[in-house]
Amino acid sequence: MSEAVDTNGKPYNRGLMVMVLLIGTFCTVLNQTILTTAFPTLMKAFDISTSTVQWLTTGFLMVNGIMIPISAYLSNRFNSKWLYIGAMMIFEIGTIMAYIAPNYGTLLAGRLVQAIGVGVTMPLLQTLMLTIFPASSRGAAMGLAGIVIGVAPAIGPTLSGWVIDKFQWRDLFGMIIPIVALVIILAFFFMKSVIETSKPKLDWLSASLSTIGFGSLLYGFSSVGDDGWTSTKVLSFLAVGVVVIALFIWRQLTMKNPFLQLRVFKSFEFTIAAILSSVVTIAMTGVELVLPLYLQIVHGMSAFHSGLTLLPGALMMAVMSPITGQTFDRIGARRMAVAGMFLLTAGTLPFVMITKSTPVIYVTFLYAVRMFGISMVMMPVTTAGMNALSFDMISHGTAVNNTTRQVATSIGSAILVSVLSNVTKNAMPAHHVLTQTPLAYKVRAINATMSGYHATFWVAVGFCIVGFLLAFFLKGANHSNATVTSDDLKATSEPANNGGEA
Repeated sequence: MSEAVDTNGKPYNRGLMVMVLLIGTFCTVLNQTILTTAFPTLMKAFDISTSTVQWLTTGFLMVNGIMIPISAYLSNRFNSKWLYIGAMMIFEIGTIMAYIAPNYGTLLAGRLVQAIGVGVTMPLLQTLMLTIFPASSRGAAMGLAGIVIGVAPAIGPTLSGWVIDKFQWRDLFGMIIPIVALVIILAFFFMKSVIETSKPKLDWLSASLSTIGFGSLLYGFSSVGDDGWTSTKVLSFLAVGVVVIALFIWRQLTMKNPFLQLRVFKSFEFTIAAILSSVVTIAMTGVELVLPLYLQIVHGMSAFHSGLTLLPGALMMAVMSPITGQTFDRIGARRMAVAGMFLLTAGTLPFVMITKSTPVIYVTFLYAVRMFGISMVMMPVTTAGMNALSFDMISHGTAVNNTTRQVATSIGSAILVSVLSNVTKNAMPAHHVLTQTPLAYKVRAINATMSGYHATFWVAVGFCIVGFLLAFFLKGANHSNATVTSDDLKATSEPANNGGEA
């Protein structure tokens, strides 16, 4: 591999830079799921419902989705070294806010500030890894990135459970503060600017449209658990979200220099890869939200033991991510994605039949099978999508792919939690049964709870089947085919220049 040089032509240590990137971004992405096994504890601590507490995760993911397209602008506008350091500092501030939070509102605010930092570091990691490694090594490089983007959220529930049982929920944030501080210090020495910068304009109207549109859509889906699918509030927010997102898309397609370069979807391979990546992440994150609730509420397990149940799956992801990256470099994404989606679907389907007496070892095995399948799909598919673009379009493709995935994941997770809450709520016995026949009420309440989980897992199976079918449309090659270049985008956008630039 040739000597690594920065934008000033000066050599730098690629290994040390990658180390700082991976450790720092691991800490930030870990926070996507670090609260999942802590939800019951936080519900008691702040006297809040399932639908409310899930905003600590879905709200976090939503801000990620909003920030990612802005990160594409930032990575083109600012020195990558200082952009990474600034994002890590913002994340550190949010973590401190969450650590000292006296109430739920402050905790949520801290989580949203954290998400701003994550929304920059996660796509920046992928862009930098694709920039500093040649196309022939991108599979292995993205396998390393997969340890962060895939394994960090996977190990979050286990780590969360251990901390909740042994310490306090605040320590979930306290343990991260010194590590991030060390990463910031190391970044001053080992991070380098490796992306050419320019002075693009930020289209504030597009940023506002994406924030309002995606935010309204998420709020509508998240409100289903408390208000039901036919609620005026739910339908109103969903309608506003759809209309504003449609305006956002129209504006991106009629601008010379759009806020989010949606024309990368001209590449069929990239489009399939982006959708498949979103489906897989929904299947992973959504179940990671729901399964700890089942283990703690139905089985009566502690936070630690419910997290420990998910640990083999997380370890499976950690071991397989580098291997699947190298395998991609040899055989491409199609066969891996088909096999991986089959395993994910096969590992999810039995969850629709779980009962209150389902052996925990059975749940552990199925979860590990699911994570094995996800490891075969997530980063290979992402890399295949990036290889369909020319080198100078990678930052645009990374932004679009990550935005699509994060927004879809936040909405998908909200749908799963809403289905769980709504079905359980509707199936609950009338309150008078509790006073007349307490034992009958207890039995019916458990049955209602299980109905909620069954419905939720059926939705998850639906996502998996869609992904399995999509996998067949991927190409078998693993090399860069550059079906969309910057020249294509210029040619496409020039007739629409009258759409203007903000």
